[in-house]
Amino acid sequence: MGAALHHTSHFVTNAANMLTLARIAASPVLFWLVLENEATSGASWGAVLLGTIMAATDTFDGRLARRSGVTRSGAFLDPLADKVVVIGASWCLVEVGGYWWLPVTLITVREVGISLWRSYWLRRGLAVPARRSAKYKTLVQGIALLIAVLPPLEDHRWVIATALWLAVVFTLVSGLQYLRDGRAATSTTGA
Repeated sequence: MGAALHHTSHFVTNAANMLTLARIAASPVLFWLVLENEATSGASWGAVLLGTIMAATDTFDGRLARRSGVTRSGAFLDPLADKVVVIGASWCLVEVGGYWWLPVTLITVREVGISLWRSYWLRRGLAVPARRSAKYKTLVQGIALLIAVLPPLEDHRWVIATALWLAVVFTLVSGLQYLRDGRAATSTTGA
């Protein structure tokens, strides 16, 4: 994060945080849309529309945060929202046969593991800054999810599987970069 973190007591009035919270609140609707379309392995135009709106709010809340100042709560909530959407939607796709469990397990283990690793350092007063590769990872994960729920691709399992495994590669590589950085990646400022 290039911008300094600002502590704010006006969490509720922070527009970027409100968009992030809206994304988290909309997640169960996305999950329901995937689960309700078991006959199409989770593919539906409703899931495409909601997923696209959620991705747009993710981009927009990032711009708002950079313009008005990144907050500690926003720095925590934004990646949390990404993980809720990606992990939750992926496991819903596993449930309806749209995804295979192994790549989703790899993504889940990396996401939870790196979150715990970063939390470990945060509790010690040090921040591990988000890597640019993690932003690309989130983008590739989102594209893989969009491909999985896109109705014209529901019968093209190889396209969905290829996108998912590409997301796994980005996910694991960015996780290894965090681990390789180790203590050198920590700082007291989060910059």
